[in-house]
Amino acid sequence: MSSATPEPRTGPATEPASAGTGPPAADRAYQHVKAGLLDGTYPDGHLLSEGEVATALNMSRTPVRESFLRLQTEGFLRLYPKRGALVVPVTPTEARAVLEARLALESFAIDKLAAEGPEAMATVGRELTAHPACDSSALSASEMHETDRDFHARLVAAAANPIVDDLYTALRDRQLRITAGARTQDWQPHINHQHTQVAAALRDGEAETAKTLLRGHLLGVLHALGVAGGPMLDDPA
Repeated sequence: MSSATPEPRTGPATEPASAGTGPPAADRAYQHVKAGLLDGTYPDGHLLSEGEVATALNMSRTPVRESFLRLQTEGFLRLYPKRGALVVPVTPTEARAVLEARLALESFAIDKLAAEGPEAMATVGRELTAHPACDSSALSASEMHETDRDFHARLVAAAANPIVDDLYTALRDRQLRITAGARTQDWQPHINHQHTQVAAALRDGEAETAKTLLRGHLLGVLHALGVAGGPMLDDPA
């Protein structure tokens, strides 16, 4: 259990509250802490204190306590009276389940595009080839994670199935936590290349190649976490 204090987060969330303006203090505390959980500022096993967050946000501990309770309900934190809130680690089972769900939904999108014909695939492939996730070297770590998520979300959205789109959106927070724990700036050129390969396969009408590349891409996320892929993600060959 780590109790080291990360560098304070900066930006609008750390500005003092103004009476009668802006969101309630508990909501600001919730958004601040959740952002830190999703971008890796508060890593797995970190012990957060109410005082730490209250000081960063220039507010009392009461709204911070409310935000901790909300995040505990969502499964992000585990509260320990008089000690603080532990950032609940992502388990291998959860990480694998999220990536398996992504594979299923994104593969569906590729199959539907293939059924619509080469031009539909080519259009989406060209759009994704120009996406920032294919060259995100100038982005910060948190921006990279969000850009990565948007690349894959656009692929799913291209299938034009609102139910599948909603299911994929529901995975957003879990995806961001997992990618924040799995990737570093040093890995980004490789991730960029994988995105480019998937987009190029779509552009060229090669649906099976795109799905194979996608599986390898998602498997790499698990391996970066030290988690085995399992039968759904491991290369069947």
